[in-house]
Amino acid sequence: MSKKGLVLAVAIAMLMTLLAACAGKGEEQGASNSANPSPSADTSAPPASEAAAPDYGDTGGLTLPLVDKPTTITWMVVSENPVADKFIVKEIEKRTGIHVDFQSYSKATFQEKLRVTLGSGKLPDIFHGLPLAEVKKLGKQKAVAAITDYADQLPNFTKLYLEENSWVKQSYGDEQSTMYTWPIYNMNRDVNHGFLYRKDIFDQHHIPLWTNTEEFYQALKALKEHYPQSYPLASKTTANLFKDYAYGWGIGGESYPMYYDEAAAEWKFAPIQPANKEMIDFLKKLLNEGLLDPEFLTDTSDSWTSKMTTDKAFVTFDWIGRLDLFYNQISSKNPSYDLRYGNPVGPTGNIRTLSPINNELNIAVANNANTEIALKLLDYMSSPSGGTLMSMGVEGEVFTLEHDKAVYPELTDVPLVDINVLANEYGLWLEGATLRPDRRSVYYNFTEKEQEAQDTMLAAQSFEPLDPVLNFTDAETAEIVELQTMLQKAAEEFNANYVLDPAYGDADWEEWKEYAEKLGASKLAAVYNEAQKRYGAASK
Repeated sequence: MSKKGLVLAVAIAMLMTLLAACAGKGEEQGASNSANPSPSADTSAPPASEAAAPDYGDTGGLTLPLVDKPTTITWMVVSENPVADKFIVKEIEKRTGIHVDFQSYSKATFQEKLRVTLGSGKLPDIFHGLPLAEVKKLGKQKAVAAITDYADQLPNFTKLYLEENSWVKQSYGDEQSTMYTWPIYNMNRDVNHGFLYRKDIFDQHHIPLWTNTEEFYQALKALKEHYPQSYPLASKTTANLFKDYAYGWGIGGESYPMYYDEAAAEWKFAPIQPANKEMIDFLKKLLNEGLLDPEFLTDTSDSWTSKMTTDKAFVTFDWIGRLDLFYNQISSKNPSYDLRYGNPVGPTGNIRTLSPINNELNIAVANNANTEIALKLLDYMSSPSGGTLMSMGVEGEVFTLEHDKAVYPELTDVPLVDINVLANEYGLWLEGATLRPDRRSVYYNFTEKEQEAQDTMLAAQSFEPLDPVLNFTDAETAEIVELQTMLQKAAEEFNANYVLDPAYGDADWEEWKEYAEKLGASKLAAVYNEAQKRYGAASK
């Protein structure tokens, strides 16, 4: 080979080596550089491993995933169907890195399974269903986590229950306001029960909807005139009728027969208050005039339904879902049937207020190696992002939004997509795992009649004030169980006898008050008022 040829060969070899080196460097730096090798290319993009995480919405300050290595926790829930293969399990793991082993049992067997599980000494990482007093005892025994001790890691819990609703720790915590249970936020609808009336019958006979108790009475009288064989007002709630009606007389509350008198700033035993006598006097008057069904304390659901769907009764107190259920049941025979939500009855003109904070499930976390992870998962479920996931699913994958309401394209053949359908199909709305429902969920899809009920009461703001949620000591709880059970039974018997027996009157009322005192009405009130003092002191 000539000298000139040798130089050319060496030059070619050096060029090939340089190109190979550049190619190798490009592979190490990623496809973006190799695709655009010009000197002006943007080389500031982070490596793929540092790419931005998917946007799952408002997590309340939590960073997803919640763990840096694969983790499994156990969570005991109520479900009529197994959850293990549902969409929700995969999505939770995708977002948080946590695989949740949902130990699901039917509502009928859940309590039995829970007791067996607790008896074994092997607590699930997350569970619910025990009375609050029992959970507190487990907390003091270090069996379940003191949630407030981890507050600095739980931004949603801190915001919702320690800052915006600071009364929660006083009501559900122990003597030091240490909480062992995780509440549910904003689950309740605004209106769920109330007086329902046959609007078609009222309109047919030009009977105006009542706006006060006297007008209610006059409306029932007018109905009786048009339908002499009827009893216009019917009920199926047995002795619960007295509790349901009590809100309209200002003596109702979640702790009934105890209620908090805001004006007097003290707790009282409702069945001996003057307002209770006014209420049962009114019911007695309705019964004596044939306006109240004589079977109002004994009617079964079937017999009551038969009356409310014919011309035997036209007004009742019940759940708003009945507005459409009755129509669907009777519309083929009576297409003009129109049951609607009526105004409250009683001097206050109020109905029950449903609390935005619910702690009835008493969700607890076992004290073990997974405690922090389980608590962070609960905190995510309490964020707007987690709430949407558990009550609606994933937009674009499970649901779409139409008029700001969730719609499920895969379920278009299902006549009514309710929370039970979503639980069966996707594992949504699990009891004990749905901690902050999204108001766009199907649970808040009201029919036209149900929406009318919401709108009417919200416009009027006719809601009885919420009573304080008191926190009793073990000794107080034991005393309440002994006194309140006995007093409530006696009160129900007296109220029933007073309304049903024409001979009952003022003298019997005075005797009842004395008898209630002997049974411990003042003692019961004293227990509540002592707890109220502690509540008030902690609120300052």
